[in-house]
Amino acid sequence: MTSTPSPSPLAEGRVVRRGLAVLGRSIREEPRIFAVATAGASVFAAMTVASAVVLGVVTDRAIVPSFNAGTPRRGALLGAVLLLLGTAAVKSIGLVVRRISASMMQTRLQATYRRRVTRQYLRLPLSWHQQHSTGELLSNAHSDVEAVFYPIAPLPFSVGVLVMLVIASVVLVITDPVLALVGFVVFPALAVLNIAFTRQMQPRAMRAQQLRGEVSSVAHESIDGALVVKTLGREGEETARFQASSEQLRDEMVGVSRVRALFDPLMDALPNVGVLLVLLIGAFRVRSGAVDVGEVVTVAYLFTLLAIPIRGIGWVLADLPRSVVGWDRVSRVLDATGALTYGPTSVPPTDVPARVTLADVSFGYDDAVVLRDVGFDVAPGRTVAIVGPTGAGKSTLAALLVRLADPSAGSVQLDGTDLRELDRMSVPAHTAVVFQQSFLFDDTVRGNIALGADVDDAALEAAARLAQAHSFIERLPDGYDTVVGERGTTLSGGQRQRIALARALLRRPRLLVLDDATSSVDPSVEVAILNGLRDADLPSTVVVVAYRQSTIALADEVVYISGGRVRDHGTHAALLVRQPGYARLVTAYDVSAVAIDGDEPASPGAAPGDAAPAA
Repeated sequence: MTSTPSPSPLAEGRVVRRGLAVLGRSIREEPRIFAVATAGASVFAAMTVASAVVLGVVTDRAIVPSFNAGTPRRGALLGAVLLLLGTAAVKSIGLVVRRISASMMQTRLQATYRRRVTRQYLRLPLSWHQQHSTGELLSNAHSDVEAVFYPIAPLPFSVGVLVMLVIASVVLVITDPVLALVGFVVFPALAVLNIAFTRQMQPRAMRAQQLRGEVSSVAHESIDGALVVKTLGREGEETARFQASSEQLRDEMVGVSRVRALFDPLMDALPNVGVLLVLLIGAFRVRSGAVDVGEVVTVAYLFTLLAIPIRGIGWVLADLPRSVVGWDRVSRVLDATGALTYGPTSVPPTDVPARVTLADVSFGYDDAVVLRDVGFDVAPGRTVAIVGPTGAGKSTLAALLVRLADPSAGSVQLDGTDLRELDRMSVPAHTAVVFQQSFLFDDTVRGNIALGADVDDAALEAAARLAQAHSFIERLPDGYDTVVGERGTTLSGGQRQRIALARALLRRPRLLVLDDATSSVDPSVEVAILNGLRDADLPSTVVVVAYRQSTIALADEVVYISGGRVRDHGTHAALLVRQPGYARLVTAYDVSAVAIDGDEPASPGAAPGDAAPAA
């Protein structure tokens, strides 16, 4: 087990200051609930000290006189019982108010920030998500948010402890200054122990929180890649990878437990030592007549009551490092840049197919340029096929058409308006995209197609028929009410694609983008789908990323892309004649096709593998 170095005093102070700043932010978020929780904690604190005072009074006025008289003074004892019960009742009310309010504040803050994180996920572009693992994002929204506000629950209690210490100090001084000196030694000693405890806990708590995120990432990646892991026989390696991360987390948590095991007995023992000192000194003070027995009982009982509350301050301080680490990880999400901005333009509902224009569009990931000066126009109601070799930028182009990302240069226009000028709901209201990897929820077929839309069964069935999905859906055990499992695992790839296509068609988009969305279905089914789309009464302009020649031939026009540039565009037949690179690409699966073992020299500036575009 590796040891964790102790932080410098400067680093400790910085962590505490930052942790207190996070607590201050939390209080500003929920000031009313915090005020109620603090009020309850203060009542509890006052009644805790009051119970010690009451016990001393009862001892002097009811218990000791009864012993002296040899018979119980029933009236005095009844009054003592009522006084103790009354104090306990008010103390319980303060406890209940504090606990409920503190828990409410903590859960409300966690829910608020989980919503903020997930909303930020929705705002951030696809390029940002591609730079972060799913496990990390899940950890940010769950365990990191939970860690940020973990100190909130004991915070009102700690504020109440401060109130309790002030009241207790006053009571001690009033009761007996000599006995008060014992308290003024024990209380600072407890504070010193708390500080030492915090210093030892800080680095371990921070490291443990970081490791929680790492373990979550490894676990999610292994589970998400279960098919690859099993087919390649990587179970042992993945188990070892997860075991290494888990053991690191275990070692850090064991270190945390060791620190607690060292300091908890000391913190428990110190108040008891104070009680023994009070009884010892108090006995001499009673014998000399300086104090009464009830006053010694008050001070001794007060020490026993203050042991756990004083440790509450240490609980908050110990959780501050974990809170700071969680806040740093959450802040990286909330402060992330690259969110899509929206304009004021709203596109009213209409059943007219959209005109799509790409004007000198360029796009890249980091330093890698994917698209360069891409420009073409799709007339309303037309079907255009985007064709090109792997890595040409076709999927990136599909993402730009539905504004999953913005181009770094140029513009993508819908009916002549730059997508960046449209308001938030205009693009999803008028466009739909179906990708090759079709995602289905763990829901029924009906739920996956409707996806929350308020539609009748007739419209839903019509969309399924158009996607050539109705026939196989009817053969499922419960038809449209069949639950498809997580990610649609009970269905084949082609069936998942057709359900995803039905989901898009149900919304009758004015622009329908199909990114190799029928690659897993039989060619005959694919032709039936595309013919159905052409013949259906849909208000849709269709852009399809295609590979099969039978699919491409059904398009009104083909845009041939290679190396991130548009090399040519026209009909399929025309491109077969004037673009040898295109011809070899689309006929690669034909028995009579010539094997692609190199392309003709391209014109200056063209990517390898493409002939010069036609004039």
